[in-house]
Amino acid sequence: MAKQNEQLLRKLPSVEALLKDPGLESCTSGAGRKVVANAIREAVSEIRELLTAQKMPETDEGTIRQRIIADTKHRVQAIIEPHYRRVINATGIILHTGLGRAVLPSHALQQIQEQLQGYSLLQLDIETGKRSKRDERIEWLLQQLTGAEAATIVNNNAAATSIVLNTIAKDKEVIVSRGQLVEIGGSFRLPDVMAFSGAKLVEVGTTNKTHAYDYANAITENTAAILRVHPSNYKIQGFSSEAALDELVDIAHTHGLIMIDDVGAGALIDFSRFGFEPEPTLAESISKGADIVTASADKLIGASQGGIILGKAKLINAIRNNQFARIVRVGKLTLAALEATLKLFLDESIALCQVPTLQMLMRDLSNVTDEARRIASQLTKRISDAAVTTISGFSQMGSGSLPTQNLATTLVAIRPEKISATSLTKQLRHYSTPIFTRIQNEQVLIDPRTLRDGDDKILIEALLNILG
Repeated sequence: MAKQNEQLLRKLPSVEALLKDPGLESCTSGAGRKVVANAIREAVSEIRELLTAQKMPETDEGTIRQRIIADTKHRVQAIIEPHYRRVINATGIILHTGLGRAVLPSHALQQIQEQLQGYSLLQLDIETGKRSKRDERIEWLLQQLTGAEAATIVNNNAAATSIVLNTIAKDKEVIVSRGQLVEIGGSFRLPDVMAFSGAKLVEVGTTNKTHAYDYANAITENTAAILRVHPSNYKIQGFSSEAALDELVDIAHTHGLIMIDDVGAGALIDFSRFGFEPEPTLAESISKGADIVTASADKLIGASQGGIILGKAKLINAIRNNQFARIVRVGKLTLAALEATLKLFLDESIALCQVPTLQMLMRDLSNVTDEARRIASQLTKRISDAAVTTISGFSQMGSGSLPTQNLATTLVAIRPEKISATSLTKQLRHYSTPIFTRIQNEQVLIDPRTLRDGDDKILIEALLNILG
């Protein structure tokens, strides 16, 4: 075995020889000679390591050559195909951070395709031909939807919080409830964001209870603002309470302070009308007197990633003039997607019908159940190596929105017999259109709630190819 491997090592084909192989001609024309050459080197290096370590099954020169060619093709394909591409979300998590959060409305995609192919209006005034505010249109829409005096947009809500605090409270104190010092995705914590902004955090109250007098008693001559953070990614239940926004507004304004309200998920619609627990809306926060309101654009609004800042015109102008505004500003793609999405909310009934996030959130259980049963029926008829059933379960909003408010759903449960559930999910992820699912009790779970039009056909096709 060792002697044979030594002979095979000496006969490994050169990069130049492999580049001339007919099996790699299409790769060279599609990806370029340099890319293919690097992929060949990596494939040959991998074979060399296996032979040297004597971990290669008994083989011959021709088989090794074909393996190198196949490996090279796989590597080249991985390089040239888009990484940020369409996937199928069968997890039931509507705002899946790993899968791009909100699905953009078709109206937004259409606007980007039709209006941004060439040069586009971004920061010039049509009337005067002079430089203008790039977020002018977004500001107008948010004024209409929330009643705010002014508005601007940055690249996410963490950036919104940071630039707001840096603008109005650098080297000054900001009072916040201990129970609202949240950690957001990726281990980013509010105290760290505040420290980066230059504001000095003053914690009041306890984890489960913070009263209005806690805020009032903490005010000093160096206090600049009171900050309320809506805990949109968790919920404290039981023996707990927090000061109402209107109480905090009164305290702040009585002492000449600025009231900042971070509402997190950024609802423009009152979801309590549909049976959900009350979620603060942007308009409600403005109407109760908050001076600055921040929120995400890609959660309950359903647009692309962004951080919305609303409030008093004087404060918004100061934020726009902050030296960090250019660092956190958004580009034309974000602005176009947000404009198209916000326009849908000018008529709430249209938003409920056309914003995918809201469509999935409002999808009727009977509709989800019918689709689950149809998928399960088609799979049962054509797959013999797996048990396929439907079971009751829950979908989730995800991404720190509507915490603890699970949505009843019906799941397709697949228990493969010849491979593990983990192996099945991996093969689904490696399908031509990657498919993401869940695993529970050695069953692969598919939630139709987050399937888009046509996803069911691809999903069934993939499962038939793997299990059929």
